[in-house]
Amino acid sequence: MKEKKSKLISFVELTIGAIVAAFAIEEFLVPNNIFDGGVTGISMIVANFTPVPLGVLIVLINAPFVVLAFRRMGHQLVFSMIYAIVLFSIMTGVFEPVENATDQMILAITYGGVLLGLGVGLVLRGGGCLDGTEVVAVILNRNLSVSTGQIILIFNVFIFAVAGFVFDVDRGMYSLLMYFISSKVIDVVEIGFESAKSVMVITDDGRKLADEIYKKLGRTVTFMRGEGLVSNNEKDVLYCVVTRAEIHELKELLRDFPGSTFTTISEVSEIVGSHIKSN
Repeated sequence: MKEKKSKLISFVELTIGAIVAAFAIEEFLVPNNIFDGGVTGISMIVANFTPVPLGVLIVLINAPFVVLAFRRMGHQLVFSMIYAIVLFSIMTGVFEPVENATDQMILAITYGGVLLGLGVGLVLRGGGCLDGTEVVAVILNRNLSVSTGQIILIFNVFIFAVAGFVFDVDRGMYSLLMYFISSKVIDVVEIGFESAKSVMVITDDGRKLADEIYKKLGRTVTFMRGEGLVSNNEKDVLYCVVTRAEIHELKELLRDFPGSTFTTISEVSEIVGSHIKSN
């Protein structure tokens, strides 16, 4: 029952998040030439020069990233990603003929950014994502000493610079401001890419769980020994640091783990030094 409830909640979060994000794009951003980052932002720029609908462009440009995710990341994430992207694309077509919410730039930036951040945050809480650049950022982060936040920021700064060059500088700056607002809302809904999570797991079978974490997430763990106050039994204490995009997959792994576990997840404001990640 717990597994069914968890999947139902994830499905609802993916669905509501994709719909809210599509509403923000079509009702606030597109009419005022304000651009999102990542694949969605690229699609919005291309849509201004081609007759191809925005929703179709989002699916087409995201397709290679979905294939990459299927090869390098968990299948559950890929299925959630496909569902969220397809629904997001369909809903942009549904909201396109609807009368624009506002033509006031400050309102479009503020409310568009808030709603977009809410939608993206819900999708991430549901274990999916709407943008293929997030997949690339997570994969690169596992192999490089660059955080996912830095990678995504580089992608988006480039996109906003292109938008400013193609249209005008004001549009690029408006888009950057909207992105800042939406990212802060994502921080409220789900942990931001600039923050990592420290995970501490107490279990009776630490070696087996550590191997699963390394196999599925590419993260090594630090072993510590502990003892239960009541049971007086020795326990394995595992400590590792993961990114936001890996939290859902980690929770799924812990839920399916046959042994008993007790887990705490905390925010990490800064990481100094390096840690081993699998290739």
